[in-house]
Formats: sequence, structure tokens, C-alpha cells
Amino acid sequence: MGRLSDKVAIVTGASAGIGRATALLFAQEGARVVVGARRNAELEELVAQIRQAGGDAVALAGDVRDESYARALVELAVESYGRLDIAFNNAGTLGEGGPSTGVSADGWSDTLAINLTGAFLGAKHQIAQMQKNGGGSVIFTSTFVGYTFAFPGVAAYAASKSGLVGLTQALAAEFGPQGVRVNAILPGAVDTDMYRSMNDTAESQAFITNLHALKRVAAPEELARSVLYLASDDSAFVTGTASLVDGGASITRT
Repeated sequence: MGRLSDKVAIVTGASAGIGRATALLFAQEGARVVVGARRNAELEELVAQIRQAGGDAVALAGDVRDESYARALVELAVESYGRLDIAFNNAGTLGEGGPSTGVSADGWSDTLAINLTGAFLGAKHQIAQMQKNGGGSVIFTSTFVGYTFAFPGVAAYAASKSGLVGLTQALAAEFGPQGVRVNAILPGAVDTDMYRSMNDTAESQAFITNLHALKRVAAPEELARSVLYLASDDSAFVTGTASLVDGGASITRT
């Protein structure tokens, strides 16, 4: 019996990185998992891996900016497994970077649409279903960037991810009486495709590593374990939190 036995979960951004690691861990802990992302081939490979290990999962590819996709993920969970207990709204993008005076209006809007509006649309439909079950757990992936530490050249990313903290608190207050808990994780640097695309030189990697008190970046599986805690009954009295999982980046600048 795992920590998520008899639970049904949605994970977005599941084709790689933190989302993929979390979907695998949820399945290992007994959850039946609906995985979503834009890349269908990677999702199907993930489903096959979960099933091969004895778990249960289904996939639906789509774009989190589309409200019909948010609705369809919830419908798939209910059609496949009869309920929804957990939702990890993890899909995100670094978006258009560079000096803020040069960021296009479309680049700004697109980053917020994926990182913030997409998370809201997901939660909107997930919470409506969870209320029918008497509660559930919604989790967002924010970041320490723009919350405890500022980088130049990532204004849209920082603003959208910081907005998730406010969204977390608002939804937690609104739906706590119905038994729905809402929390966010704030990772430091994690060894994902996005991280490697941002830091493709030894100098950049050393700089980022040294931002963390632990003097290393995280593996996606380490973040997945933090998400598992917030998804499970171990955190039954935890809601409205912005949980730093940043290797101490928030306490050191050296």
C-alpha cells in the first residue's frame, strides 16, 4: 500500500523533468495517473513505463492555455477512474527573455498564459470536480526566482511564477472549507531540459550551483518527493503555502 493508494491524480508538464518524475512517483505510490503535456510521443512512452512497472496511467496531449484541454483532462480522470483527488499543475515555460525593454507584448502574454493562466484554468476545473469528492489537493510549480531572488532578463517568467503564489493563497482560502488544499512548490535550480538550455556553459552552471547553500542543483526526483508530500495525507493540515525547495538559494548569495 502506497501513500497515494486509491487516489487519482492529474500531472501536467509530464513529458519531462519534474512532471515526469512526479508522475512516476505518484504511480509507484499507488495513484492512478492522468498525464498531460504537448508532446504526445513522450506521454505515451511515460504511460508505457508506468504500466510496465505495474501502475495505471492514461495520457492526453494538449495545450494548457486552452480551457477545453483543462476540462478534458478532468473528464478523462473521471471517465477512466471515477474521481479526482490530486492535481499537479506543473506545465510551464521560461518564455521570452532578455532586457525587459525589448520583450514583446506577445512574448509577455504567452508566458503568463502558460505559466499562470494555464494553471488557473486547470485548477478551476480540478477543484470543481474535487468538491464532489469532498476535497483534494492542488499543487502548483512556482519558483524562487522573483520570490526570494531576482535575475535580470526573466521578467515575464518571474512575474508569472510569482503570480502563482498569490493564486495559491486565494484558492486555499476560498476552497479550504470544502476540503480542497492548495499549495505551491518553489524549486531552486533543477537538472531539467529547461535548466540545461538556460545554462549551456561550465561558467553558467558553476554560477547557478553556487547560488545554492547545498552547492548543487536538484534532481527532478527530489522535487517529486516534495510534491508527493503535498499530495498525500501527510500534509493534511497544510494549505496556502509557498514551499521553498531551493537548496538554500533563498539564504545565500555567494
